[in-house]
Amino acid sequence: MAFTAQDVKALREKTGVGMMECKKALVESDGDMEKAIDFLRERGLAAAQKKASRIAAEGVVLPYYDEASKKGVVLEVNSETDFVAKNEKFMAFVEGVAKTILATDPVDVEALKETKFDGTDRTVTETLNDLVLAIGENMKVRRFERMEGVVSTYIHAGGSVGVMVGFDVADEAKASDPEFVAMGKNVAMQIAAMSPEYLSKDEISAEEADKMHSITVDSALNKPDSLPIPILSTLIDEAINDKKWSDDDITTYQGLDQKQRKNFVNFISKEAYEALAQIAVSHKAEIAENKIFTGLVQGRISKQIKEICLLEQDFVRSDLFQGSVAGYIDSVAKALGTEIKANGFIRMMKGDGLEKREENFAEEIAKQING
Repeated sequence: MAFTAQDVKALREKTGVGMMECKKALVESDGDMEKAIDFLRERGLAAAQKKASRIAAEGVVLPYYDEASKKGVVLEVNSETDFVAKNEKFMAFVEGVAKTILATDPVDVEALKETKFDGTDRTVTETLNDLVLAIGENMKVRRFERMEGVVSTYIHAGGSVGVMVGFDVADEAKASDPEFVAMGKNVAMQIAAMSPEYLSKDEISAEEADKMHSITVDSALNKPDSLPIPILSTLIDEAINDKKWSDDDITTYQGLDQKQRKNFVNFISKEAYEALAQIAVSHKAEIAENKIFTGLVQGRISKQIKEICLLEQDFVRSDLFQGSVAGYIDSVAKALGTEIKANGFIRMMKGDGLEKREENFAEEIAKQING
């Protein structure tokens, strides 16, 4: 069966595959359009398998929210190059996957792969294989997380970071108010920029709190120059009196004036400093009971909590509000005459934890030339 240039064009429009691949498919199928489509689909699977071993750590993170159902998802789909992430077909696929997730509620990525892609009779995997053939790169759906209710979203730098933050609003009608919308976006931007680990300090378990306390204590003891002066002085006295420092270090320290002793680390040897840390660690039990040291540790933990807990963080847009994120949310709630509480968030960074591709263009071109 003969075929025309219009047939090639029609096949390309249906499949999104390049002109040469479409022409080859029509030749192989003797001009039969349906057989040509099947041929390309089989080729898509072959292409996907061939490229599957290639590193795909670029791509995009997309936060997608459906107002009607009040359901949202943050989704990561990877590609080999950042260039592909700007491709319209790729982005249409990512959005279609997001819609598929919200419509079918798959339990995980593996279940999602076998789910019918949004508006089609083909699975997500089959649709992805078609895209791999059309674009020519390895791609994969990596992960997704869902939220429901009133949420705000933010996407940073074209999909390098995606954020979704949820709110409980006493009067949900207020959620459409421009002031609420701006607040939601600002909080989402805060999450993108400051990368909190928890919503609030209430989410930190007793086990995690104990671990944080233990790490903080050990960190302080291993950095003796940061210890309160009364404790540090006792440690130095032991180092000198028990000859745990060399004679040179003892002589050097004793020759320092009061001002210099505040920066004694700059004058003693590395070995002397390490010996001082060892002395501090050996007295861990009694130092931990010291009220001054307890205050120091608690202060450092409080500082950590302000860094890792969203609601305790200082609001970065100090031009809008000076205080914590919780305070900012409360100020907007008061202005709107309702109650607003943040109830959770998702922050996803593209390629986080993945091996990055090392570009070698000469090698890539050589592969293409040699088939």
